[in-house]
Amino acid sequence: MNHLALIEKTQTLIAAGDIVGAEFALVELADTEGDAALMVVLELLPPKDILAVIREYDNSKESIVNLLITPEQFARAVVIEKQYKDLTRTHLRGMLNAIIFREDANPLEFLNAIGDLEGGSEALADYFTEKWARIESFASTGTFDALKDTGELLSKAALLASAYEKPRVEQDEIADRDWMELAWILRYQCPDLFIEMLTVLRAKARAHDAGVDEEEDDTEEDDGKVETGDTDRGKATPAARESDEESAI
Repeated sequence: MNHLALIEKTQTLIAAGDIVGAEFALVELADTEGDAALMVVLELLPPKDILAVIREYDNSKESIVNLLITPEQFARAVVIEKQYKDLTRTHLRGMLNAIIFREDANPLEFLNAIGDLEGGSEALADYFTEKWARIESFASTGTFDALKDTGELLSKAALLASAYEKPRVEQDEIADRDWMELAWILRYQCPDLFIEMLTVLRAKARAHDAGVDEEEDDTEEDDGKVETGDTDRGKATPAARESDEESAI
């Protein structure tokens, strides 16, 4: 099938809500013309359409799309996932775990690609939203044991000072291909991005405590993004901002 025709077919199926059919069309291309042909199509598909397919992950089977998506393609999809307004973060956590921890993947390549885009640290903060207290404990002590809530948090200077401390917990002790392992990799292999993510996560926690609804917050002029200061790596790539017609919904 002509690649442009397949792209049009895939987009039509996605627009109709037939995500399974869209993924099947992509898988069929790989089966008939090889992985290289599918990689060409993935490069041409808009991030919103790639996102529509990969967020419907299924842990019971491997997806050829998940196996072939590049870190850059994945990052462009991840930073617009919030447009689905899934406050449970189920799809975000599922697709991050499925792709970043796939057998042939280097998690650092994916995390760096996400961190280099505007909104990347916010997407990672969304991933950890339900584990905020445990992440704070990990930042403070190097373990995931719950801390007594004293209301005091490590300052940014203290976080920077502790960025290169020797791990108290080794990666193989928490190698769950889930949030603990992802947090470990961030802290010890991407410390700047870990601090950015934690800064955003703290702002989200404060907003939650203040009773600010996330959907309400997304209507703000800055599209709900939280200011992370001059260290925000995403500021280097403003071209990552999606247009209205590239919305994920």
